[in-house]
Amino acid sequence: MDITGTIRNVLPPKTGEGKNGPWKKQEVILETEGKYPKNICFTFWGDKAESPLFRNGSAVKISFDLESREFNGRWYTDAKGWKVEPAGGETPQISEDNTIYHDESNAPTDADDLPF
Repeated sequence: MDITGTIRNVLPPKTGEGKNGPWKKQEVILETEGKYPKNICFTFWGDKAESPLFRNGSAVKISFDLESREFNGRWYTDAKGWKVEPAGGETPQISEDNTIYHDESNAPTDADDLPF
């Protein structure tokens, strides 16, 4: 399946060590287009977790699979992304100073630094 929207939030990457070796996971929140936009969390694993398109405000097209699993009598559904590309097929213009994910430690500490 494919869906187009704007990345609203890139969560901090997660890494770990499993029985098959190291793993990496990246979650992004996509806001869909249309009259009633929805926010959807997509998970990218391994090499797919490292994309220059994972920037807040990027218009992207995500190819994904839905997968549900049962645990202790409850069902959980994941949207697993396997491809991300610019919406409309255009090449993104990404500056080097953009923050990849929301990190409170990078927030300005000067209270007089208002955006207006």
